[in-house]
Amino acid sequence: MPPTGQRRRSHHSEHPSTRARWHHDAVTHARQHLTQVVAHRGASEEAPEHTLAAYRKAIEDGADALECDVRLTADGHLVCVHDRRVNRTSNGRGAVSALELSDLAALDFGSWKSRDASGGPRVEEPDWEHRPEDREATSVLTLERLLELVSDAGRRVELAIETKHPTRWAGQVEERLLLLLKRFGLDAPTAAEDSPVRVMSFSARSLHRVRAASPTLPTVHLTQFVSPRLRDGRLPAGVRIAGPSIRIVRGHPAYIERLKQSGHQVHVWTVDEPEDVELCVRLGVDALITNRPRAVLDQLGR
Repeated sequence: MPPTGQRRRSHHSEHPSTRARWHHDAVTHARQHLTQVVAHRGASEEAPEHTLAAYRKAIEDGADALECDVRLTADGHLVCVHDRRVNRTSNGRGAVSALELSDLAALDFGSWKSRDASGGPRVEEPDWEHRPEDREATSVLTLERLLELVSDAGRRVELAIETKHPTRWAGQVEERLLLLLKRFGLDAPTAAEDSPVRVMSFSARSLHRVRAASPTLPTVHLTQFVSPRLRDGRLPAGVRIAGPSIRIVRGHPAYIERLKQSGHQVHVWTVDEPEDVELCVRLGVDALITNRPRAVLDQLGR
């Protein structure tokens, strides 16, 4: 875990309407059990998801870690894009796997954030302004560039990388990921607890590929529903971190307690509401993956 120090506070991310609902109990618990705050696709409430702008904002806001999704382009580059297609988050169309990096680099992944769902201008602008002249900030983000950003952060910032499946490239995603991590000296940590990088997936097969190639690289099994087969708190072989949805935490708190009793870490997604933060902290959750890292850090008294 990164050391806790004096963090820069941003008045833009404090919302009076929600701050009134925050309780001191959560702060007390958080100090007893340091909960890692992970920026989901960057500070994605404030800036366009998976862009350099969003990740720079998350680091500035004091996030302990950054979360990203990776997909493989037609010419073999890992890029940070959540959806199978680029339609929602860019001004282009098509599947990431069918486009080359140069095709993606020509698209704008930022201006959609300044519009509402109907295509008109947003009534309330986020704490971010689309600047067409700063193309790098809202261009497609490669995982390589994100790793460079983390390396240059000036403090320890961890990275949680989710492999998206199913994909036409099957095991090539994990293969390219591990090759890239090796270039940065991150593929084979001495011990899992020392690693600033972890690999997450809903696919147990994907995690198995990673474990087989890099046994000390920590892996996270993401789940949207509680599997009857794993309800007793077990995880797929070799996996030590559970990644349940906040819906699971709300509906099955005893399951979270079983995971903890089994010696597993628990990293929960996506935790934006103050009452959900409180619940997770009360249950001893190790990491909160959130679109609002600065607001959550404020709630935790950090």
